[in-house]
Amino acid sequence: MSADPVPGGGFAAVFGGAPDGVWYAPGRVNLIGEHTDYNDGFVLPFALAQRTTVAGRRLDSPQWTVHSVLTDETVSFGVDELAPGAVTGWAAYVAGVVYALRTDGFEVGGAELYVDSDVPLGAGLSSSHAMECAVLGALADLSAVDVPVARRPRLVQRAENEYVGAPTGILDQSASILCQAGHALFLDCRDMTGEQVPFDLAGDGLALLVVDTRSPHRHSDGEYAKRRATCEAATATLGVPALRDIGQDRLDDALAALPDDVTRRRVRHIVTENQRVLDTVALLRVGEVRAIGPLLTASHASMRDDYEITVAQVDIAVETALRAGAYGARMTGGGFGGCVLALVDADAVDTVAGAIRDAFASNGFDQPVAFIGVPSQGAGRLA
Repeated sequence: MSADPVPGGGFAAVFGGAPDGVWYAPGRVNLIGEHTDYNDGFVLPFALAQRTTVAGRRLDSPQWTVHSVLTDETVSFGVDELAPGAVTGWAAYVAGVVYALRTDGFEVGGAELYVDSDVPLGAGLSSSHAMECAVLGALADLSAVDVPVARRPRLVQRAENEYVGAPTGILDQSASILCQAGHALFLDCRDMTGEQVPFDLAGDGLALLVVDTRSPHRHSDGEYAKRRATCEAATATLGVPALRDIGQDRLDDALAALPDDVTRRRVRHIVTENQRVLDTVALLRVGEVRAIGPLLTASHASMRDDYEITVAQVDIAVETALRAGAYGARMTGGGFGGCVLALVDADAVDTVAGAIRDAFASNGFDQPVAFIGVPSQGAGRLA
């Protein structure tokens, strides 16, 4: 959690004077649709109230200096260091955005940037993308460069893929930039068309409990890359552009054509997960929010058994939430740790969160941190 009560309020202490503006981008929760984005599939994220802020001031020279409140570090880089890999650590995400913008023809100039955030780190809530999206907004405005909103998710993805070296899909960036308050974003990751689907939890007496299991979560490790490579190999074997093109009606035939059980299970997760997204959207369109619970739980089982990306902490959190009365629960994010979400009655939040804390204590796990996920507004400018 940020120690700075005023967004950008510490800018003067680091850089002197006042910033030209303050920009923000939120973290996100993916309600359902995991690992479907890089398979040209469907996702359904919403933006969180937790966000990253970037206070910025334009420089006349092509030099970028960024200070992180969370690490209390200041890093500077110039044009010569915009080659992928030249800047490392957390500052690589900032350099990657500059790289993506400039290589795509947007001549953003130098800047001083002051980065703060209350998005939990390493929890699978897209803290890195929140920073990148906020930095992109700041750089575009500081340089008076018109970067169409529709292009921004792809630019952030390029920063991650080409500069940072993380093989991420398009989900996180899109959620951070495009989501609207009170809605979930139904996104087709092939053509980037989206629909704002009403997601009025409070109006139905419900809450979405988000539980940070405090287990390590890493997107750029080898396991994520392995899952993506397996999907790409399967598409080649099946002769389709992407696994999104295998519908439920073709699943059995597709599985029979695959060479091994691991590949079959990976493909089955993607195909069934896409269908679960479509089914969830159909229910939300008619206001049947409670009815999505079993789809959330089925998604978790698929991630656990077929995609094999869960860990003990998230499995126990899901099982405990369901026993405590949740309508449905699942891990959210890329996997191998991170957060669990549970759809609960609003008056049962404390009961479910307490049950999970007790279960973690009994298993010798670090204590989780729970909060209510509120569908919030995507990236913008504060000042």
